[in-house]
Amino acid sequence: MKDSLKLIISITIPVAIGASAGAFTKPEIKTWYAQLTKPAWNPPPWLFGPVWTVLYILMGVALYIIWKNKTYHTPKRSAILIWCLQLAFNFLWSLVFFHLHQIGWALIDIGILWILIVLNIFSFSRISKPAAWLLVPYICWVSFAGLLNYAIWQLNT
Repeated sequence: MKDSLKLIISITIPVAIGASAGAFTKPEIKTWYAQLTKPAWNPPPWLFGPVWTVLYILMGVALYIIWKNKTYHTPKRSAILIWCLQLAFNFLWSLVFFHLHQIGWALIDIGILWILIVLNIFSFSRISKPAAWLLVPYICWVSFAGLLNYAIWQLNT
């Protein structure tokens, strides 16, 4: 498979997953989410879409770097599996938080997601340091999102 096609597929997957998660999120922003008590440091709702779009693109580029790498198959397969798992938990968070309105369960999900991203960074770093570094903004944002999820949970229970 050509590298350009690998790049397109690698970016399309997380962007499509993010767009699917957005289907659960968007209808709740002006209704349920607007009625929640949030901390003063809660970002404006318009910020989340652009930030997540950039993060999904970075995730895709990181996957592409690993996918096209000539590394032995076992470490690469493990790294890609972890990448897929973290993306699944990323998607589940939107479903649990926004669609099911389960803030506490979403907090547990984001904790698991955080661990998976850290594992993903370490697994990618064994194959490509640049691919691992592309995930650093993601872990930073998810750390912030986890704190925000916790604050919202505390303020609304």
